[in-house]
Amino acid sequence: MPRKTSGLARMEKRWGILFALPAILGFLFFSLGPIIASLYFSLTNWQIGNNHVAFIGLENYKHIFTVDPLFKKSAFVTTYYALASVPIVLFLAFIVAMLLNQKVKGLSFFRTVYYLPVVVPSVASSMLWLWLYNPDFGLFNLILKQFSLPTSNWIYDEATVIPSIVIMSAWGIGNGMIIFLAGLKGIPTHLYEAVEVDGGSALRKLIHVTIPLMTPTIFFNLIMSLIGAFQIFNQAYIMTDGGPNNSSLFYVFYLYRTAFTETKIGYASALAWILFFIIMILTFIVFKTSRKWVYYEGDQR
Repeated sequence: MPRKTSGLARMEKRWGILFALPAILGFLFFSLGPIIASLYFSLTNWQIGNNHVAFIGLENYKHIFTVDPLFKKSAFVTTYYALASVPIVLFLAFIVAMLLNQKVKGLSFFRTVYYLPVVVPSVASSMLWLWLYNPDFGLFNLILKQFSLPTSNWIYDEATVIPSIVIMSAWGIGNGMIIFLAGLKGIPTHLYEAVEVDGGSALRKLIHVTIPLMTPTIFFNLIMSLIGAFQIFNQAYIMTDGGPNNSSLFYVFYLYRTAFTETKIGYASALAWILFFIIMILTFIVFKTSRKWVYYEGDQR
């Protein structure tokens, strides 16, 4: 009997490995392999069309940090965008989720409307926002003119291009909203009832029940929003081409331009690894600070 059991276990193990093999091979060849290759390329002077690829050590990294002005510009622009967009997106997603958590008529319709921008292709949404931001016949300037307010050049001005893209990012709060909504559904109703019995107001419920129990969800959305903000690309590629005067030269767009326009694959690989470590450090900092503000049920701290 034990032999049959062990034979069955071995057979299940073999079949399990066989079915998992496509995913394992896909990870090795399409994820881990390119990651390791990019690390090696970052230590070379490889440029497409150049047959003389030489190992140059940390020269790419040295040039990036000490010479390249566009690295500093793109890092500043991306950080500026992340610091502006992440709090706004989180706040709006949380507020909309709380509104959609109420018992009102047409709730399914409103949830669909708020989530719809997420499923719209980024190219289509970018073209739509190009029209909205057009300084001559765009909808936003037409509205401002109707109220006799000064118009703006939006994405065509150095001072307003990043705020304009931040406004655009606030349009796509659907993913964060859905996650917040799921978190709100998981809060026990008896906690709200206990606050009501003690004579607490809606504000008390928000401060003492909703926000503490939503901190794990806020933490998750913060991490994902931060990572996404530092990888912003489509808006610069489709709408601004990094302009005007490199004012929207986001880091990933600069990386893409270096690799596929200037064909400097080695240099672009170094840029990619620097971005990886920037995101890793920021994520680590958020994880470390989360101990002071993220509350988990059953936590004895």
